[in-house]
Amino acid sequence: MELSLNELLEAMNGELIVKGKTDFNSVCIDTRKIEKNNIYFAINGERFNGNKFVIEAFSKGASIAIVDEILFDLNNTDNLQTVIKVEDTEKALLNLANYYRKKLGLKVIGVTGSCGKTSTKDLIAAFLSEKYKVFKTKGNFNNQIGLPLMILELDSSIDVAVLEMGMSNLGEIDVLANCARPDIAVITNIGLSHIENLKTQENILKAKSEIFNYFDETNTLIINGEDENLLKIKDKCFEILKIGYNHEYDVYAFNIILEEDKTTFTVKDKNEESIFTIPMAGKHNILNSMLAVEVAKKLNVTFDEMKKGIKNLEATSMRLQVIKRNKITIINDCYNASPDSMKSSMDVLSSYKIGRKIAILGTMNELGEEAVKSHIEVGNYALTKVDLLIALGEYKDYFKKGFTGENIITFATKEECIDKLDTIIKENDVVLVKASRGMKFEDIVSSLEEVSI
Repeated sequence: MELSLNELLEAMNGELIVKGKTDFNSVCIDTRKIEKNNIYFAINGERFNGNKFVIEAFSKGASIAIVDEILFDLNNTDNLQTVIKVEDTEKALLNLANYYRKKLGLKVIGVTGSCGKTSTKDLIAAFLSEKYKVFKTKGNFNNQIGLPLMILELDSSIDVAVLEMGMSNLGEIDVLANCARPDIAVITNIGLSHIENLKTQENILKAKSEIFNYFDETNTLIINGEDENLLKIKDKCFEILKIGYNHEYDVYAFNIILEEDKTTFTVKDKNEESIFTIPMAGKHNILNSMLAVEVAKKLNVTFDEMKKGIKNLEATSMRLQVIKRNKITIINDCYNASPDSMKSSMDVLSSYKIGRKIAILGTMNELGEEAVKSHIEVGNYALTKVDLLIALGEYKDYFKKGFTGENIITFATKEECIDKLDTIIKENDVVLVKASRGMKFEDIVSSLEEVSI
């Protein structure tokens, strides 16, 4: 991290309580992961107070602690470590990241949307990678703690940072946008995720639109033109570019070929066209790719450079990850789930030509009053896409209500399902595993990998 002690104090409006070591490298909020010369940020969570662990952080090598309460004996530092007091450590983390982002002066791409954020982030990073040194958000570090931590991992060697921005309520994207100040923003779609909190899709659109709260005429917003909700965004002071499937858009895709493990399509903009092949299944990833293409075009990357960059694609795990094991194919897509992503994943499953197509589906969270209707709808969609549906969780009966066919098995618990897998799974089966993150369906994936055929 390319900052001085004085810059730390300035950025956070901090008070130097104890001055000891001034050497530091990176930020850490978890004492279990502290390394030598880390800055320990004492973040307060719902069930813990980080200020209670300062001495432990120092004992493990931290050189500086950022606190908003003094809950330890200052003499225990032996004047070897530095202690900085701030009004609120979480706000201080955001302020420090904002200061650092401005100091580095690199290009920032912000990505949000109801689903497809992570895949789009991965594609953008790949398409830019041939021309630029790119940093992208790791895992799900996309909230008010995770995003500033990602920014603070940057250095002056990075040309472009691709930062994912998530939320569960109004006002949260605003905080992230204020911190990261994206030059270009991407919104993938407006679905039903978080409708439990936000009540309407209009409010979801409003929440996602906070990503351009700090835009002026120098900024660009790129949206999926196939999403009717996003088309409501217009007449702004900044540039708005749209992608989709026909010529009315700035960049569009046609001649689409969907295969089990890859997707081929022709990309056309105003001046040229070119054939792209990405190692990702599913028609939804074409739109994600078009968003990435438009970002790359804004940063003067050619089609040829984009296609060379595809080889550097590093897809985040548990998102349509294909695993071949013990004479079966497993599609691990259990990172998260929404009605739209459930349907897209079953589209991918249905593209397989050999073997039974089996979907193991669990609860889609945060749907509020839409939950019953959505689970019925997904169950009904599965009717023409799968040979066998296995439904789990509190909405299993609603999956069954939608799936009017006979080939459905329900289980009350994940454990019951795992116990029966050996008797259900056969040679050449293709098995999709998908549910919201909280259900931890990766346990089912692990069990499928051990199934004896």
